[in-house]
Amino acid sequence: MDNLSDTLKKLKITAIDRTEDSLEGCLDCLLQALAQNNTETSEKIEASGILQLFASLLTPQSSCTAKIANVIAEVAKNEFMRIPCVDAGLISPLVQLLNSKDQEVLLQTGRALGNICYDSHEGRSAVDQAGGAQIVIDRLRSLCSRTDPASEKLLTVFCGMLMNYSNENDSLQAQLINMGVIPTLVTLLGIHCHNAALTEMCLVAFGNLAELESSKEQFASTNIAEELVRLFKKQVEHDKREMIFEVLAPLAENDAIKLQLVEAGLVECLLEIVQEKVNSDKEDDIAELKTASDLMVLLLLGDESMQKLFEGGKGNVFQRVLSWIPSNNHQLQLAGALAIANFARNDGNCIHMVDNGIVEKLMDLLDRHVEDGNVTVQHAALSALRNLAIPVVNKAKMLSAGVTETVLKFLKSEMPPVQFKLLGTLRMLIDAQEAAEQLGKNVKLVERLVEWCEAKDHAGVMGESNRLLSALIRHSKSKDVIKAIVQSGGIKHLVTMATSEHVIMQNEALVALALIAALELGTAEKDLESAKLVQILHRLLADERSAPEIKYNSMVLTCALMGSESLHKEVQDLAFLDVVSKLRSHENKSVAQQASLTEQRLTVES
Repeated sequence: MDNLSDTLKKLKITAIDRTEDSLEGCLDCLLQALAQNNTETSEKIEASGILQLFASLLTPQSSCTAKIANVIAEVAKNEFMRIPCVDAGLISPLVQLLNSKDQEVLLQTGRALGNICYDSHEGRSAVDQAGGAQIVIDRLRSLCSRTDPASEKLLTVFCGMLMNYSNENDSLQAQLINMGVIPTLVTLLGIHCHNAALTEMCLVAFGNLAELESSKEQFASTNIAEELVRLFKKQVEHDKREMIFEVLAPLAENDAIKLQLVEAGLVECLLEIVQEKVNSDKEDDIAELKTASDLMVLLLLGDESMQKLFEGGKGNVFQRVLSWIPSNNHQLQLAGALAIANFARNDGNCIHMVDNGIVEKLMDLLDRHVEDGNVTVQHAALSALRNLAIPVVNKAKMLSAGVTETVLKFLKSEMPPVQFKLLGTLRMLIDAQEAAEQLGKNVKLVERLVEWCEAKDHAGVMGESNRLLSALIRHSKSKDVIKAIVQSGGIKHLVTMATSEHVIMQNEALVALALIAALELGTAEKDLESAKLVQILHRLLADERSAPEIKYNSMVLTCALMGSESLHKEVQDLAFLDVVSKLRSHENKSVAQQASLTEQRLTVES
């Protein structure tokens, strides 16, 4: 260290005299000291004030420039040295050196700037202001096609510098994207895929940039899908594959890229991994199986990519995914059920799948998960059944297959995601009067629905419970169903539903309440009173924002309530006639006609 102090003193004198031989000797001593103890040497360099001198020595003409840049690169490995490097004014001369033709100068300059930028806001800011990023991208473009070892090393350093410059900084990443870095990096990957270090650098850069929404369009305009799939096929090591997966996952969120990945053959690679790893209990293999099957499900979220893989229900991929459902591996069961839910996104696919026995496979899977089952598998299988139940022609087939019986086994579930899908599946299935009547007389179901109508922490479950209650009445038109719902305390929830912010739910509630008033007014009278239905109807009719169909159904319901003495009195006391007579001139013809009919009814009854 005494030698180091002497070297630093000598360096100061030499720097002023500009005697290059002595300068080179001093720099060699410094690099040697940094190699032995970087931290301590860096502290001494900072204390000596030599950094400020370096700024004036960093000139393209000097034969020592590469070594000075190397010293800066070494000291900037220490976090505490990055701000001093910026404060010493080193960034601007370093950025100017990026225009050098000397390969060693470029290499050391790239290292220096990359290390100064690492996790340093001040370093990045200074490089940004000096315009360093654009120069580096231009250099990458000009060197891109050179495959000699020295050029590849330089390309790796420049990629690393851009990564350190923009890592976890959205605005700098957006700047690089606007400068067109993505097509450049994709071209690099294609040409240099044999070079492990450079490939790795490109992948990390892609991983960072792919998180940004604005990058997806640029990625989609390149051949990134082909390059990544080609690279993926070559990899045997888990870590390398994982690195590619980390790029594929955010990219596959984009529908155009999903299709490109499917066309590039990614699905075949994923199916191969699943086959290889399915019986392994190694941690890495289990993780890779999960990643591959999750990515497979993600690819099916795109309409075009999904339809391409469905191939009219005869595709190899579709058949392989089907075989996951009866497997004993929970991850594959989950991915299989989610894949079916994704395939079931149009009527044609749904009808084909129901006709080909998918429902039975999903019911078997659910049966395996009734007692202490896997919640994610339950949720996924119910999602698939719900989607399959959407086409009208499938409903009767699914009912006769016993889907409602299987689904009702999960009534005791305390998991809101499972409750939500269970409710949605039942609601999709009960368009038929017979099914609605059968379910509506199921006291356990109705009681559970009324309980879930109060699940204020889970708006989805609450909304679906209300909608199913209403649907049971609307589709069954059954007095017994209405009595079951009244006895379970469901009326107040239907009245509250009539005030929902969603017009469709308001409407469903009003139609159900009108049926209750028409079929079982005596049974429901007290509950309708205590739920303040009449006041709510008055408010809906008086409110200019109410949709035409809400006004129409509110008047139909008001007329139906006239059969009850107490409710009739409430209608009279609230001066409904005033509100209704105004609606006779409503722009909607149906509303105007119903207003005239309602006015006549109210006048006769008063």
